[in-house]
Amino acid sequence: MVRCWWLAGLLVACAAAEPRCRQQLRHLQDSAGIAARLPPRLEGRWVSTGCEVRPGPEFLTRSYLFYANRLFKALQFYYWDPSCRDPSYSLVIKGKLRLRQASWITRGATEADYHLHKVGIVFHSQKAMREVASWINQTSGEGCRGFLPPGRSWAPGALYEVLSAKTERDCTAALGFAMHELSLVRVERHYQPLLQPQQSGSQLVEELYLGDIHTDWGERLHYRPTGYQRPMQSALHHVHPCPACGIISRADEHHPPILPARAALPMQLSGSWVSTHCEVRPAVLFLTRYFTFHGNNHTWEGHYYHYSDPLCRQPTFTIYASGHYTQGIPSSKVRGGTELAFKVTQARVTPMDQVTVVMLNSSEPGSCGLAGSWSAGVEQDITPTNGCLALGIKLPHTEYELFKTEQDTQERSLLYIGERPTDGSSPDSPDKRPTSYQAPLIQCAAASQEFSNYISLKYVGRKDANGNEALKPLPVAFLLFIALLFLRWD
Repeated sequence: MVRCWWLAGLLVACAAAEPRCRQQLRHLQDSAGIAARLPPRLEGRWVSTGCEVRPGPEFLTRSYLFYANRLFKALQFYYWDPSCRDPSYSLVIKGKLRLRQASWITRGATEADYHLHKVGIVFHSQKAMREVASWINQTSGEGCRGFLPPGRSWAPGALYEVLSAKTERDCTAALGFAMHELSLVRVERHYQPLLQPQQSGSQLVEELYLGDIHTDWGERLHYRPTGYQRPMQSALHHVHPCPACGIISRADEHHPPILPARAALPMQLSGSWVSTHCEVRPAVLFLTRYFTFHGNNHTWEGHYYHYSDPLCRQPTFTIYASGHYTQGIPSSKVRGGTELAFKVTQARVTPMDQVTVVMLNSSEPGSCGLAGSWSAGVEQDITPTNGCLALGIKLPHTEYELFKTEQDTQERSLLYIGERPTDGSSPDSPDKRPTSYQAPLIQCAAASQEFSNYISLKYVGRKDANGNEALKPLPVAFLLFIALLFLRWD
C-alpha cells in the first residue's frame, strides 16, 4: 500500500493547484472590492513600495506630496544599484497640478495639466556629480553649458537648480527628465485583511497610478502616457507589512532612503504564475495574465485575458500561446535581471464579445483562423494561419526577454517579466530586449503542481471550433475517489 501513497499525494496536489490559480483570477475578475473615485483625491504623501526600475535602466524610489491648494513637491531618488541601497542623486520637483476631465482614451483615468516651478538636484557622491555635470554640459542648450565647471569638487548637501520657471532655464533634458506621468492619474482604494492571527477586520489601502514612462529614451520627453507605471501607495494607508514605505516617507533630498538588503534569488521559473491585479498597458489594453513554465523541458504556456474596462470585468478576447524558452543568463545591462529568448509556436484565440467577433470575421481570409467562422466564446487555433494579423500575432516568432524573481514582504514568490515596448511592437531582436519590468506575477502553484491541461482555465461548457465540448476540469472529489480506489486495489 505504501507505494500508492505517492499517487494519492499527487492527485491531492493537482486538486489543490487549480483552486489557488483559479481563485486568484476569480478574485481579479471580482475586482477584489476595488473602488476608484472620479475625480481622484490626491492630497497627502504617496510613496514607492520598493525599488522601481524604469527603462534605461534607471533605479529609483519616489515620494510625492500633494497639497490642498494644488501645489506639489515631488522627490525622486536615483541609485546605482537595483536594490536602491547606493544613492546617486536626488531631484526636488516643485509645481502645480490641475485635474481636468475623465480621460477619453484610458478608461477610469483622469487627465491633468501640470506646471513646473523649479527642479533642484542634490548629488550624493563626487562620481554622480561628475557624471551628471558631463551630461548637462554636453547635451543642453547655451544657458546650461556652464552648469558645473569641470573639476568642481562635490559639496555634500548642496542643491543645484536645473530648472526654473522664473528665469526660464531648463537643463533637465540631459537627465531624460519629464513629469508627463502627472498628466494621467488614477487612485484606487481597497481593504486589506489584517495579517496578524490575533487580529480581525481589514485596513484601508490607497494606491496612486501615474502615467507610464516610454520605453524608448528618445521618446520619453514628448510622450503623453496612456498606461500606468508601478503604483505608489498612501504613506498613511499602505499595505502591511511594507518596510520600504516608512523609510521612503521619512526621507528627504539630503537623506535619500536606503532600502533593506534583500538576498538575491536564483531564477526559478517552474510552476504557475498569475497577475496580482487588473493590468493596464499603453494603447488602452486592460488584461490579466496566467503562465505555466515547465522547467524539465523548457516549455511554457500563457493565457492573456483581455478586457474593455479598468477593473477587468468586461472580457473582450482571450489568447492562449505556447512554445519553449532558452536557458537564462545574467543580464549585462540590467543588474539583477536574467535574459532569455522565448519562441512562440502555437496560439489560440477566443473572442468574448460581439465587437471582437465582428472584427475577426472581417479580417482578410487566411490571416486569422477560419474566415467568417468566429463566434463569441468559441476558441479557434490560429497556428495554421501563422497567427492573427488583426490582433498583431505572428507565428512562429521569437521574443528576447528580461525576467527577475523576488519575494515580497509576506515571502510570496513574484515574477517580473520585461516591459512591452510602448509603441506596441514586439521585442523580436536582442537590441529591443526590455530594460524595465511589467507588474509582477505571483506564484500560485509550484513546479510539482504543474498540470496545465487540468488547470487550463477554459470556460466550463465552452465548445471548440469543431463543435466539441471543451474538456472540463475534474472535480476534486473525483480525484480523491480515484486515489482511494488505487489504495484499495493495492
